[in-house]
Amino acid sequence: MILIRLFLSFLQIGLFSIGGGYAAIPLIQEQTVTLNGWLTAEQFMNLATIAEMTPGPIAINGATFVGLKVAGFPGAVAATFGCILPSLVIVSILSLIYRRYRSLPMLQSVLGSLRPAVIALIAAAGINMLLQVAFGGRENISLTEIHWVGAALFTVSFLIMRKFHFNPIVVMAMCGVAGLLLGMIGIPL
Repeated sequence: MILIRLFLSFLQIGLFSIGGGYAAIPLIQEQTVTLNGWLTAEQFMNLATIAEMTPGPIAINGATFVGLKVAGFPGAVAATFGCILPSLVIVSILSLIYRRYRSLPMLQSVLGSLRPAVIALIAAAGINMLLQVAFGGRENISLTEIHWVGAALFTVSFLIMRKFHFNPIVVMAMCGVAGLLLGMIGIPL
């Protein structure tokens, strides 16, 4: 039964995560933390970090990680297959349609209208992560209870990537080293 639930949960994620991995993050969080309780909010943050750092798409890495944690190797296979199946089917169909009708203005209009939705999904994922880092995922946000080290790392990382166009992997490695050094001197993250 758990294998079917994993498959169906990640089938939904694969079906509705238009825009790629970053757009899938809020959907993965909804399925794994809120609806099924397979992960805590902190475990989900770790999942998002690990899925970003490892090679491959975030959603597939996340599916494999959650499936492995919940039901071992069979769970990893079920979740991963559920995650990729919609893409396989949809991309096959869309490639046939696009090759045939790519010059139509209506098709270009449809593709253009999807961009704002993708940006909104990515922004929602970023805001959720910021709230988790800065406020520990609490519902009641108060500036007196902000986690300044996490907020500072988030802000510096964001600025480094936006202003200096650093590779996100390099920024993550730098944050990992910063976290290690801060942990060694006794400052919790």
